[in-house]
Amino acid sequence: MVKINLLPWRDAERQRRQREFITIVALAIGLVLAGGYLVKTQYDQAIAHQNSRNNLLSQKIRELDRVIAEIRKLEDMKADLEARIKIIQNLQESRPEIVHLFDQIVNTVPEGVFINRIDHSGRNVQVFGRAQSNARVSAFMRNIESADWVTNPSLVLIENREQTGTGLSHFQLRFSQHRQRAN
Repeated sequence: MVKINLLPWRDAERQRRQREFITIVALAIGLVLAGGYLVKTQYDQAIAHQNSRNNLLSQKIRELDRVIAEIRKLEDMKADLEARIKIIQNLQESRPEIVHLFDQIVNTVPEGVFINRIDHSGRNVQVFGRAQSNARVSAFMRNIESADWVTNPSLVLIENREQTGTGLSHFQLRFSQHRQRAN
């Protein structure tokens, strides 16, 4: 019988399969590394693209914040101007009121009543004066009650002429200035 030694052939085949295996493993590792590198590169590009979009959005947000700040300043200026305009309109409307007030005081003061001082604060008017009698002060209050531009008289203080030593009663009277609407 013929003896054939298959060991060298088997060794050669084993080495060939081992080289193929190592080659396939190396190719697989290379492919995995290449795939990983491609995936990493793609993710890096996506991250870079998203960061550029975020930077653009941040820049636009800063621009809009500046615009909003300017708008707020303009709104504040507008509110300030509107307040000034309202004050000017109120002053324009109330300009003739002081003339009417003094005209009403002149028309409502009866004989025997002498006014020493008039204090005017907002719509409130306070009159300090002297009168020949308490009845004259009462007449003054009735005249104020029936006047068009002044109303709500209230007597704050009255000193009888016996107490003052001047022969005249001293009085202090408050009333309100009433704004007439334009027709």
